[in-house]
Amino acid sequence: MAGEIPDLVAEARTGTGKGAARQARREGKVPGIVYGGGTDPLPIQVPFNELIKRLKAGRFLATLFNLKVEGEDDVRVICRSVQRDVVKDLPTHIDLMRLKRTSRVNLFIPVEFLGEEEAPGIKKGGFLTIVRPEVELRVTAGDIPEKITVDLSALEIGDTVTISSVDLPKGARPTIDRDFVIANISAPSTLAAGDDAEDGEEGEAEEATAEE
Repeated sequence: MAGEIPDLVAEARTGTGKGAARQARREGKVPGIVYGGGTDPLPIQVPFNELIKRLKAGRFLATLFNLKVEGEDDVRVICRSVQRDVVKDLPTHIDLMRLKRTSRVNLFIPVEFLGEEEAPGIKKGGFLTIVRPEVELRVTAGDIPEKITVDLSALEIGDTVTISSVDLPKGARPTIDRDFVIANISAPSTLAAGDDAEDGEEGEAEEATAEE
């Protein structure tokens, strides 16, 4: 199931060059350019406050947006670069690339964990540790999954969920080659402390036997 793609609202810029860019910044806008997709580049400007909010939310360079510009058809884009002021570290220009539905892109997809209440390990007092609440996948722009799911209902204490044990949507694959951990169920601290104590007692008993 394709996830909902967030809108990025922009305005078309009538002028180009440094003068037009400076004018856009004076008006509280960040100038940018939209390119690719077999059509001419389109100069745009995005409200400064809106862009700052998107940047603070994170993953801006790995998020697919539905670009809305008045007088233009909506198009899917991904940001390829954000230029910043070297002193203030504020955005001064953005480059957006148009994507076809068949384009392949790297995106972070959220992970949904199911069956936590039924997991034997958690019923015994184990703790669920979520290592990756989202994973980066290479997906097709026209078929982006809303999420991937992990079933915890059969997991015991000490069990680990890795990416290879998850059913990924058709056509999606991880961007990392190794079999990385997504989550695990660890023993409660009291149980771990008890195991350490038992190990210590066994060690002392073995030492005493050796001395005799």
